[in-house]
Amino acid sequence: MADRTFLLGIDVSTTGAKALLIAATGEVVASASTPLTVSTPHPLWSEQAPADWWDGIVTSIRRVLAESGVETGAIAAIGLTGQMHGLVLLDENGEVLRPAILWNDQRTGAQCDEIRERVGRERLIRITGNDALTGFTAPKVLWVREHEPDVYARARHLLLPKDYIRFRLTGEYALDRAGGSGTLLFDLGRRDWSEEVVEALEIPREWLPPTHEGPQVTGRVSAEAAEATGLLAGTPVVGGGGDQAAGAVGVGAVVPGIISLVLGTSGVVFATTAGPLVEPEGRLHAFCHAVPGRWHFMGVMLSAAGSLRWYRDAVAGGADYRALDEEAAAVEPGSEGLLFLPYLTGERTPHPDPLARGAFVGLTVRHERAHLTRAVLEGVAFGLKDSFELIQGSGMGPVREVRVSGGGAQSPLWRQIIADVLGTELRTVATTEGAAYGAAILAAVGAGFYESVPAACERIVAVTGRTVPLRQNYELYKGFYEIYRELYPALAPAFRRLGEMEVG
Repeated sequence: MADRTFLLGIDVSTTGAKALLIAATGEVVASASTPLTVSTPHPLWSEQAPADWWDGIVTSIRRVLAESGVETGAIAAIGLTGQMHGLVLLDENGEVLRPAILWNDQRTGAQCDEIRERVGRERLIRITGNDALTGFTAPKVLWVREHEPDVYARARHLLLPKDYIRFRLTGEYALDRAGGSGTLLFDLGRRDWSEEVVEALEIPREWLPPTHEGPQVTGRVSAEAAEATGLLAGTPVVGGGGDQAAGAVGVGAVVPGIISLVLGTSGVVFATTAGPLVEPEGRLHAFCHAVPGRWHFMGVMLSAAGSLRWYRDAVAGGADYRALDEEAAAVEPGSEGLLFLPYLTGERTPHPDPLARGAFVGLTVRHERAHLTRAVLEGVAFGLKDSFELIQGSGMGPVREVRVSGGGAQSPLWRQIIADVLGTELRTVATTEGAAYGAAILAAVGAGFYESVPAACERIVAVTGRTVPLRQNYELYKGFYEIYRELYPALAPAFRRLGEMEVG
């Protein structure tokens, strides 16, 4: 296979370190993932050891090379992606100072308040595109400064998780602009660090690495990394992108009008924009895309397919997903007046509320398991519609196409329900490899196989199926959605009191 040219996509997610090898024409050649574990040393904390990421990536790369038979000299470039927002602090010698604080860590509520006070909430949203949330990187830096002053005093470099892998591969301190815009330290319009925000938060500017576009070459595999991984020294490594931006590249959501809807554990509605648009209330995330000269809006619900998994395990006795689908398909849309709120782990969009709770509303004695199952599927669809409607009202222009991916998208019934709730056709694509596939496409552009990311996606990403909304169901769901939207404001005070009782 040495006569062909290949690209390597690397993905450092929360649960696994993945390596994916594709041909320049887009065919998947080999894939390997090494599991990762999360540490929770205190309630609401979430951490990982960066050394574990590197060990996992080395293992996965070596497995892919061994299983594929591809010679390392045939790999033209490497693309990187991974979990966003995590904080990696290094000393002057590039040594890790403490475990990385991850995107789902919730310890920084006080620091978010401090950021709003220092910058001003409206000004912060105008500059960065986002309000201060506990998931972002900037409040983590302030937390370390306050609670671990010895670590802070020794810090000299700030990186995100995938960019630590870049450092280990190339020896270069660098960061892609899609990932950088998720730190809350970026000027969204300028696509680079915000001097105003960095200065207001008193974070040393010299800690922040140079930033690069997704397909731009940021360094080359070092001799040391080549020995560890089996890769060829000198292989170029491109900027890549955060997991959602790279995932959007992987499904071809790289031009305005094409929406990516990810139905994974969490649910994400991702819309490419031609300019740095901002939702004035900060209810949508606004980030740089991995595509040069493009930005994106993103709405996130925390429990999408995660809601169905919880329901299957806790309520439905571990029943087979297909059996649950078959039962739910026999129930009429609207589940005979039963609604489900999918806020099982709090919520992000449009309600940034860690105390939000899940709920079934409208239960009667006539409801059976099939009704509850369908209500869960419909409740998640309503939650996705919250983000979809915000994006449609953002000024980004008409929605031409919605491309759906993620484990939940394997259910034809769920795809139909979402299409009916949104009133929009859904399309599926050939690959199921996620963000790593997008990272490999970015590497293909960086290696010169395609003139641009949209051109690469046009050639590589194939639409495989369509789910057309049923007009009568769309009209019916509009009424149920109106009631759904009333439930969170009505129940939020009770959620808050229940949360306070738990803490007490």
